[in-house]
Parts: sequence; C-alpha cells; structure tokens
Amino acid sequence: MTQPQQRLRITFAKGEFLRWISHLDLVRLWERVLRRAGIPVAYTRGYNPQMRIQFAAALPTGSFGRAELFDVWLEKPMSPETFAALIRPQLPSGVELLDVREVDLREPSLQSQVRAAEWRVAVEATEVPEAELRRRVDEVLAAKELIRTRRRRQREAARAYDLRPLIESLRFERKDEEGWVALHMRLRAEPGATGRPDEVLHALGLSGRPSKMERLALYLASPAETSDR
Repeated sequence: MTQPQQRLRITFAKGEFLRWISHLDLVRLWERVLRRAGIPVAYTRGYNPQMRIQFAAALPTGSFGRAELFDVWLEKPMSPETFAALIRPQLPSGVELLDVREVDLREPSLQSQVRAAEWRVAVEATEVPEAELRRRVDEVLAAKELIRTRRRRQREAARAYDLRPLIESLRFERKDEEGWVALHMRLRAEPGATGRPDEVLHALGLSGRPSKMERLALYLASPAETSDR
C-alpha cells in the first residue's frame, strides 16, 4: 500500500430525499460514489482495509445537513476541480457537492477540530402560545445549569452532564399558521460532551413532538488550536 499523497476536504449538502438514512449508510453512499468515480482513495492497513475517509460529525438520522464535511485521503494527487468533475455525475438525488479543497496531510483529525454546530429546528407546538415559547427560551438562557443524563451505549450507565454551557445561542424565530415553531441554536462540541438539538427541545418542554432538524454549519478550530482528542 502506498502512503497517502493528498488530503481533500469535501463540503456537501444532505437533503430531504436522504433525510432518513443513517450516518453509517451515508458513509457507505460516499464510498460507492468514490469507487464509481474512479477516485484513487487511500486505504487503511490490516486484514480488512477501509477507505481513508473521515466525517466531521455524524448527522442524526432524520436530519438535513446544509454544509456537511468529510476528509478523504488519496494515493495520487488530483486538483479539487478534477475531483469535483468526477464526483458530481455519480451523486444520487439528495446529495449536493458544494466545495472541495486541499488540506495539509499533517492537520489534526477533522473530528478533533469541530468546536460548534449551528442548527435550525422546526417543531410542532400548536397549543403552546408564542409568548410561552419565548418565556421558555429566556428561561433556558438564564439557567445557571441544565443537568441532563446521556447513555452513549445501550449497556452503559447513564452519565450526568450540564447542557447549559453547550448552548452558545438560542433564539425563537417564528411560529407559522400551522403551529410549527422555528428555533435557531448554536451548540458547542466539547471533549466528551456535544450539544444536541433534541436535548435543547427537552429543556424547552418540546420533546417527543414532530420536528425537522437542519444543521446549517459546522465550526472548526484552526489546526494550530487543535490537538487530536
């Protein structure tokens, strides 16, 4: 196996047609696209070599993504323009290639660079008055702490964490005639704790309702500020 010669960072959108595919299925989709496009992707070592691709952060099933990120390592260099020209004809409905750029092979992992995510969440709240929704948003922002529990794996014990420092911003945007509420939030990503929009809905008393979640952007630290975590 040859050493990777290039690392490209891909920005893409995941639309409504693919809303309900899992993160693992999204990874597999991109692996098929890369193979069909004839991209010279580098592989890992070992008995079961895998394509060297790494996503910034998993997008929850049922969510849209306006600017998702992943890195791919290549055995042979090619220009971002050539990569894009080969990839676009192979993309299925629901995926749009937005940008391709080269990054240094020595950069820390993409996952370790994620510092925050921006979300727009629509949730059905017909019976909740707008004034009450605004009061709940203010209450969450004024809270000193919001203790929640999370279980990473089914067999693990639930672990308590404070949601409040993970909420960088939260605002009520609007409520339409059908009772759907639009909320905008920016949530931090910390080692061992990442802010999740469903947890914010729970803090607002809006969990368990029909909702649509769209990740608008991922914010990265500069490589100089990052160490792999």
